[in-house]
Amino acid sequence: MPPKRVIGVDAGGTKLLGGVVDDRLVVHNRVHRLWRGADREETLRIVVEAVEELRAAAPDAAAAGFGIPSLVSGGRSVASVHLPLDDVPFGDLMAERLGIPVLVDNDVNAAVLAEHRFGAAHGTSHAVMFALGTGIGGGLILDGRVYRGATGAAGELGHTVVDVDGPPCPCGGRGCLEVLASGTAIGIAGTEAARAHPRSALGKRLEDDGAIRGSFVTELAHAGDELAREAVCSVGRRLGAGLVSVLNVLDPEVAVIGGGAVAAGDMLLDPAREVLDTQGLGPPRMRVVPAHFGSESGMLGAALLALDAAA
Repeated sequence: MPPKRVIGVDAGGTKLLGGVVDDRLVVHNRVHRLWRGADREETLRIVVEAVEELRAAAPDAAAAGFGIPSLVSGGRSVASVHLPLDDVPFGDLMAERLGIPVLVDNDVNAAVLAEHRFGAAHGTSHAVMFALGTGIGGGLILDGRVYRGATGAAGELGHTVVDVDGPPCPCGGRGCLEVLASGTAIGIAGTEAARAHPRSALGKRLEDDGAIRGSFVTELAHAGDELAREAVCSVGRRLGAGLVSVLNVLDPEVAVIGGGAVAAGDMLLDPAREVLDTQGLGPPRMRVVPAHFGSESGMLGAALLALDAAA
């Protein structure tokens, strides 16, 4: 009997990754979409078109799972900082437009599910995940299960307040970990360094392009640029502050770091580990590791939601 196949979709703040995934967690087809600045209807249209492309390649797909950057309750997108999906019956809309069963969860809940079952958190009972991208998403495994809280809003680790007088966050607060330690924050740190050192490689990039993205800072840091390395390390130390709070509150066995910013590797994670080791209560006891599935954790986790429902 051929393996059962479903569609998994990870809808991030600026891009979508989808795939046809079988019950052995093999990905057969992939689609990518960008949607920076799209309004609600355009966002929904892009999602539907991406899934329809996958269904054309796999008409036997039994269901579709979605991980979206939103507070999710009963398939409804309650509130989203990065996509125009506030108070949208996302699951019902997708099921109606696609004509197949649909499962929906927060994107990092989906990602931590994949990492816990088959990835970097496998074999643990208590784990957390930070997804560092446009913002910071979070997911929790407590007593071996995804923890969603009383209303589905648990795990918003990016909105842990690190500095009450810090920079404004898209959520309306100030000093959230999201604005201090995300992939976007690496770009901001690089921009600040460029302004302070206009003759540097970062300074030249800012002069030529008028903007610096976190991915460029990371590439420059890997190439050995000391100013870029320090920008990445400074963000890593802020991430460490967030890890200290999670360790002291939840006492997990492992913190899995995913999202695009994890491309910085140990340049980002080692400073975070140092802060954790020096400021966490008690002896060091929480491992900090990169996501096993990299940028595909969310897509695979969304597929697992659909596979579980189709079982």
